[in-house]
Amino acid sequence: MCGVAGFHGLVQSDAEARSILDRMLSVIRHRGPDGVGMFVDQDVGLGHVRLSIIDLERGHQPMTNEDGTVWVTFSGEIFNYPELREGLIQRGHTFRTATDTEVILHLYEERGPACVEAFNGDFAFALWDQRHRRLMLARDRMGVRPLYYTRHGGALLFASEIKALLQVPGISAEIDPIALDQIFTFWCPVAPRTAFRGIHELPPGHLLIAERERLLTRPYWRLEFPDRGEPLGFPGDEETAAAELRALLLDATRIRLRADVAVGAYLSGGIDSSAVVALTRHCTAGRLRTFSIGFDDPELDESMHQETMVKTLDTEHEAVRFQDSDIAGAFPQVIYHAERPVLRSAPAPLLHLARKVEQCGYRVVLTGEGADEALAGYGIFKEAKVRQYWAREPASSRRPRLLRRLYSYLPDLQAQPQPYLEAFFRVGLEQPEDLLFSHLPRWVMTSRIKRFFSEDLRRSLAGYDVLEDARAGLPPEMVRWHPLSRAQYLETTILLPGYILSSQGDRVAMAHAVEGRFPFLDHRLFEFSARLPPRLKLKVLTEKYLFRRSMRFELPPAITSRPKQPYRAPDCRSFLGSARPDYVDALLSREAISQSGYFDPDAVEKLTRKCRVQPAITNRDSMALIGILSVQLLDHLYVRRAGGRQQPFLSTFRDLSPRHRGD
Repeated sequence: MCGVAGFHGLVQSDAEARSILDRMLSVIRHRGPDGVGMFVDQDVGLGHVRLSIIDLERGHQPMTNEDGTVWVTFSGEIFNYPELREGLIQRGHTFRTATDTEVILHLYEERGPACVEAFNGDFAFALWDQRHRRLMLARDRMGVRPLYYTRHGGALLFASEIKALLQVPGISAEIDPIALDQIFTFWCPVAPRTAFRGIHELPPGHLLIAERERLLTRPYWRLEFPDRGEPLGFPGDEETAAAELRALLLDATRIRLRADVAVGAYLSGGIDSSAVVALTRHCTAGRLRTFSIGFDDPELDESMHQETMVKTLDTEHEAVRFQDSDIAGAFPQVIYHAERPVLRSAPAPLLHLARKVEQCGYRVVLTGEGADEALAGYGIFKEAKVRQYWAREPASSRRPRLLRRLYSYLPDLQAQPQPYLEAFFRVGLEQPEDLLFSHLPRWVMTSRIKRFFSEDLRRSLAGYDVLEDARAGLPPEMVRWHPLSRAQYLETTILLPGYILSSQGDRVAMAHAVEGRFPFLDHRLFEFSARLPPRLKLKVLTEKYLFRRSMRFELPPAITSRPKQPYRAPDCRSFLGSARPDYVDALLSREAISQSGYFDPDAVEKLTRKCRVQPAITNRDSMALIGILSVQLLDHLYVRRAGGRQQPFLSTFRDLSPRHRGD
């Protein structure tokens, strides 16, 4: 995995350059506890903190080719590196290590920037071509590994985490109002935008090349779907398609087990993680170590299903029981590592789960993320299908009754009267060809919590339309895609990299030096799924139909037929109990809200009082309170701390990196 940092065009003495790199790397040591390396070449610097997973003895970075003309600092994994390495050796290349890092160097020698097209992996790297005086930044197709950059004084600076950029003299954190508008709509900023003004995220599947004082960002891969009504070219009948899907997932799992350290797996009790663990048995000998989270709330807890799969798959299992009160205690760490506001508490238990994995001596875990996006597993896909059906006869009283078949795991929603459901899901119904149609109810509902924005923040957003901005960034050919394909594209390119793989993925796992690997995010599987007829992914209202069929001989019927239940965690009540930490009241106080200036103090005070006294908190109010608290935390951890305006109670958060706190 590891962490990277560096610069291009920063004119400093060798000693000053190394000092800057040292400061940048010091705040991301949690990503790489096993070593630190630097390379400086005039106005170029590459830094690396290492998490040793492949070739433990010889994999130190930055790494160079034989003649010292190409250097790379690399975070992540190239899973198909043995096959690429063998081909390079046959073509005359000589290797000094058994690492995937060295494969990047040699393939770049052959193909230049196009080398990334051959990689099957999760990666973020910076490569310095000394001959051409070219710096290349690259990020994997799905956005598993983060990579940020900024311009300062004519120089380009980059790092695995934003906090490293903030160590450079002259670079400071300022929360971007447009990013807040996006987060309070989509749950995340949309790359290249980040939560901080002037700091950018390299989008998934993109390269950034700095050469001859020019900066060029371009895609090398994009998820594409066939035109609606065209022959889709899927592999024959359902049985053949199911077999090919299983074979793809099996191979994706097999190559993600490549490591010189032990590999474990998360086991949630759902079909996705269960399938990954089941297929792992075909690739390894011995029992697999698995890990899971349990909750006291039976509506959230999946322990029963986890135990079923532990017995079925015969794994050596470790369960972490997470109390509601633990959410607030872990939340400052979540925001410190996520470097962005969040609207849900879900990352906090995953932070604790990664800590358990680290304590058990594991550095790599397989997980089931990506299955719902690739194979149409989320309820939002069924919801959009029902709404499309309803839109053909918007006056029908019968068609909207199908809404009752959605979200069976949300009893509060099921208890709502029919007029309420119809009003909620009717959003955008008059425009079923809108490219955002599938997500409009979710996004419009989330946007309503922006009523807590302060007048100053509202004025700064005047003239900006977050939904029109999203439409403008969509590929033109999307108008020709099937509605399900459009919905999958939105989910895969916005929420997946912006929230699932970031706030709930890389950032909380790497806080404890744990590398997550995701077989379902193999780009071959996504490309295969994109070619499938929509009816094989969502058959009537059965989600992931073909995937369930492909796993029927691997998993018990109780799992393959189990409806989707997304991972959720205790909500904002966790921040309002009598045992809540002091920072909660302090950051939500009228004084703190007024000082930060992002929210209306009167509105926040009413919301906090309401959430404390009402027995049931709506999803919207819960997201609002968590979102406001996370913005306040982000402001105090990154903006006010740098400006010397941090409140005294936050001195206890002097260093939130677990590796520095000795946890």
